Amino acid sequence: MQRTTKNKPVVSVLLPFRDAARTIGECIESILAQSLAAIEIIAVNDYSADGSADLLQRYNDDRIKLIGADRRGLVSALNTGLAHCAAPLVARMDADDIMHRRRLEKQHEYLRDRPDVVLVAAQARKFPQQLVQNGYREYMRWQNAVLSSEDVNNQIYIESPFAHPSVMFRRDSILAAGGYRHGVFPEDYELWLRLLHIGHRMEKLPQVLLDWRESATRLSRVSDKYSRKAFDSIRARYLSQDKRIHNKPLAFWGAGRKTRQRARRLLEKGFEATVWIDIDPKKIGNRIDGVEVVEPAWLEQAVVDGDKPFVLNYVTNHGARDIARTYLERIGYVMGQDYLEVG
Repeated sequence: MQRTTKNKPVVSVLLPFRDAARTIGECIESILAQSLAAIEIIAVNDYSADGSADLLQRYNDDRIKLIGADRRGLVSALNTGLAHCAAPLVARMDADDIMHRRRLEKQHEYLRDRPDVVLVAAQARKFPQQLVQNGYREYMRWQNAVLSSEDVNNQIYIESPFAHPSVMFRRDSILAAGGYRHGVFPEDYELWLRLLHIGHRMEKLPQVLLDWRESATRLSRVSDKYSRKAFDSIRARYLSQDKRIHNKPLAFWGAGRKTRQRARRLLEKGFEATVWIDIDPKKIGNRIDGVEVVEPAWLEQAVVDGDKPFVLNYVTNHGARDIARTYLERIGYVMGQDYLEVG
């Protein structure tokens, strides 16, 4: 017997896929097993050549709606699917991931009860463990700790704060913001940054509701859109528009070569460094484009003198970043108000 639902869907699951025959079955089973039954699955075939679409057609469930992408590529597939979503809430999902049984129920209830929140994500767990490298473990530790809208607003320039396939958002708000955009940048991170600048609230449930598959062939490893250069560029673009740093003296924390290269993307947009800060004694007293490198104690005197600069902490080493954060907060700096961390 075909599985049907008489109720209109309250959540559309947006599932683009390309050549996912190996994993899409497990993914679909996790969606169909959700405790929230009033859903539809908008499965967008991004020109698969491995029989993925044939596998979906074998499911006897009218909640699965198989459509073809208008053009090749993930962004086109996402926007095509978004246009077909009938529910007011859209949950993203990737064809190689697995959602926990109550994920859609919990996110639906959260957005239902909080009309001021446009997007809610969930904590995620990478698998299989043997493929997850230390850098990604640290990223997940950080990402899973970014929960409140304040956390998101203050830490979004470090990295993407959400696992894309863990989010649920209000369809009309995303369409009004322009949907997903094409460009040489990570389409999800660019959307989160855009929503932040529009003024939308984004939050995360403090529960692991997604198993997020790690793979050597995932798109973020093989496409220039997800390179370090692409992330740095889109970060600088939106950071330059952030009113929190406008019309303020800026101190850049981190005088190493790689740090300076990343900070230069912001400087090239017309911002100036009042001072560079570093803890390396070998760098203290040097000058970068005529601007002095000083030790952190310089900030304490600036606070006393009433010339407190806004600090942009560009240090990416997690231990060193934490040292800088602890120091700044000890001398009275407040994240988001007096300083921001930049990845």
